[in-house]
Amino acid sequence: MSKFRRVVITGLGVVSPIGNDVGTFTENLKAGKHGFSLEKWFPEHSDDLRVSSRVKGFSGELAEEYFEKKELRRTDMISQYAVYASMKALADSGSDFKEYDPYKCGVYIASGIGGIETAKEQILTYENRGPKRVSVFTIPMMIGNLAPGVVAIKAGNFKGNNYCPVSACASSAHSLGEAFRAIKHGYLDVAIAGGTECCHLGFAYAAFGNMTALTFSDNPDRASIPFDKERSGFVLGDGAASLILEEYENAKARGAKIYAEIAGYGATCDAFHETSPNPDGSGGAKAMELAFAEAGLQSSDVDYINTHGTSTPINDRTETLAIKSAFGKEHAAKLAVNSTKSMTGHLLGAAGAVEAVAVAVQMKNGFIHPTAGYKIPDEECDLDYVAEGARNKQINTAVSNSLGFGGHNVSLCFTRV
Repeated sequence: MSKFRRVVITGLGVVSPIGNDVGTFTENLKAGKHGFSLEKWFPEHSDDLRVSSRVKGFSGELAEEYFEKKELRRTDMISQYAVYASMKALADSGSDFKEYDPYKCGVYIASGIGGIETAKEQILTYENRGPKRVSVFTIPMMIGNLAPGVVAIKAGNFKGNNYCPVSACASSAHSLGEAFRAIKHGYLDVAIAGGTECCHLGFAYAAFGNMTALTFSDNPDRASIPFDKERSGFVLGDGAASLILEEYENAKARGAKIYAEIAGYGATCDAFHETSPNPDGSGGAKAMELAFAEAGLQSSDVDYINTHGTSTPINDRTETLAIKSAFGKEHAAKLAVNSTKSMTGHLLGAAGAVEAVAVAVQMKNGFIHPTAGYKIPDEECDLDYVAEGARNKQINTAVSNSLGFGGHNVSLCFTRV
């Protein structure tokens, strides 16, 4: 018998700019339909319209499926998103896992930023109305780890390790990788793993914009265009995704639907710069190599990569170099390479989980989504970015990349079951 246990994905839930259910999300991925729109970033200071990527239709009615109205007033949107995505993922899995040992059921929900909207509101309350008017719920609304905490409360039987990784835009990829390892090594039997983010406020746009990370395009169709020569930065998005990760034999015994297997996890640090990746791509390349090596695969076994693909000039160029380094130029040229952010924008700490859902539905449904909006080739980004539209193709092995400020690199390797 193998020393290690296999880990499979048996449930999915998503809140995103292109759909708040897995069916709609999948349809829009395949159609190459983005969720971008023009809005006022700085309503207090300017009437300028800029491109953003916001969750659509997440009204009180959706949130009230799992929260009392009074709870919503004291629950930041990151926790609302996380609970909704997680409960939908549990429903999709076909089990509430109440018959499992509760201490072998864990929750790993990441957030790169935390409850920044709550922080802003309560700081203004403090400054304008005084310390006595600051809400008693400020701290539990603001801190990111309350998202997995509230998910565990709502799920009911998840009393094992409860954890909120914080590694910027690699956060939820880390949560999936750490949950995968916990199940693989026998510490858990099942985990709710993913990420959540919501920071649509002028302060956040100003902070990212002033460091020239955001696109300056005012055309929603040409705003998030990963690997395109005219790319100028990312589109800020919000949302959440949760995946049910389960030990394979248990999943098979209960007749669970299986989307894919997580077979490998690679994590490195560039140790180079606070915000810029090492321009040689070595850290990202090593993360990919570690992921497919743990899966027991050769680089030539991989046939699809879901990139970090932010639409920033440096990231896309560096990630292209990393792919060539990890797979060799000959095989890299044969890989299908796309970016989900071409439709969702950049969901920061939630990005890795949302993109893992994208990989899972593509593997389950036999297609590769396009890199939407891609038109003008860049000589420094010369791989196959699936520019012509979705391809009907069975994916056997996939790698999904997530990179974060601080030099974090995470790669997850998925295989078809």
